[in-house]
Amino acid sequence: MSEILKQQIERITPLTNNEFDYILSHFTTKKLKKHQFLIQENDLVQNDHFVTKGLLKAYYINQEGKEHIMQFGMEDWWITDYQAYFNQNKATLNIDCVEAAEVLCLSLHNREKLCADMHKIEHFFRKKSNAGYVALQRRILSLLNSNAKERYEQLLRQYPTLFQRVPKSLIASYLGVSRETLSRLSS
Repeated sequence: MSEILKQQIERITPLTNNEFDYILSHFTTKKLKKHQFLIQENDLVQNDHFVTKGLLKAYYINQEGKEHIMQFGMEDWWITDYQAYFNQNKATLNIDCVEAAEVLCLSLHNREKLCADMHKIEHFFRKKSNAGYVALQRRILSLLNSNAKERYEQLLRQYPTLFQRVPKSLIASYLGVSRETLSRLSS
């Protein structure tokens, strides 16, 4: 389970076994069932979560009750309500399991401790954050500039396995289109 985390870190910076054992000692493990919440709106967000197994979705429900999926999280991805995590306040997002999942949980305190203790980990998290900013900018620009068909094709190219794991209604929510529009796009 932890091997996937070690592989992700080592794609950015090499680690000794002792260094990785030290890093791993700052995480806790959590197992979740399908449809179980990892985070609910108004929860205090204590942890960032590294997905070792399963699939989760982070979403916002607007005043009309419509679900807007912000992010999916599958194996080798990080997921949390980052605004609430970094500001140590209440969640505005919900995160629940599309599939049963296992995650490694890292508190902000332990993250800061690791970064202070190990330049390699500070470097790792900086690189991961930078990649996250780039991905977020791409997603926003895609929503602003691409039509539904282009967004669908881009998602299919980037994450083809997602389409085998996620119901079309969730793909539609992520793309910001109706289920009917998605059916037309995928036929």
